[in-house]
Amino acid sequence: MEGRPLAEAELVRRAKHADVTAYSELVRRHQTVAFRTAYLVTGSVEDAEESAQDGFVKAFAALGRFDERRPFRPWLLEIVANDARNRVRSRVRHEQRQLRSVDGFGGEAAPSPPDPFALADGRSDALRAVAGLRVEEQRVVLAKFVAGLTDEEAASALGLPVGTVKSRLSRALARLRTELERVE
Repeated sequence: MEGRPLAEAELVRRAKHADVTAYSELVRRHQTVAFRTAYLVTGSVEDAEESAQDGFVKAFAALGRFDERRPFRPWLLEIVANDARNRVRSRVRHEQRQLRSVDGFGGEAAPSPPDPFALADGRSDALRAVAGLRVEEQRVVLAKFVAGLTDEEAASALGLPVGTVKSRLSRALARLRTELERVE
C-alpha cells in the first residue's frame, strides 16, 4: 500500500484474491460508517461494535460473491445492518424469554434504551428539537446527518423503502425548522 492510496475497486479486487492488507484498508475506510449504521439499528454501543465487526467478517467471507460493478460501501452496510437487525431480534427474544421465566414476578420495568440525543449540559436547541421528533423520524435524521448515509444506505440500514426514508426525512426536517424557528 505504498505510494498513492489505492482506489476502492482495486482494494476490493485484491481482497477477493485473499489480500488481507487490502481488506484491512477497506475496513479502515469504512469502520466508522459501519459502526454508525449498526448503532442506528441496535441503539447500543456494544451491539453496534459487535455487529460492525461481525459484518466485516461476513463481508470478507462473501467477497467471492460480490459484484465488482457495484459500489462496495452499500453492500457492506447492508451486511452490517442485517447483522445488527438479527442481533436486536435475538436480544428481544432473549428478553421475552426472561420475562416469561419470571412469570408474575413483580419487578421494575426494563430500562429504556439510551437516548442518543441526551447531553450532559443540555444546551443544544437543535438536539433537543431532534429529540422531540417521533422515534422513526429521529432514526432517519440520525442515519442521514450523523451516520452520513445516502438515502439508499439509510433505507437498507433501517429496513425501509427508500421512499419512506425520503418522506420521513422531509417531515422531520419541516418539524425541526418549525421548532427551531419557535425557539429563536
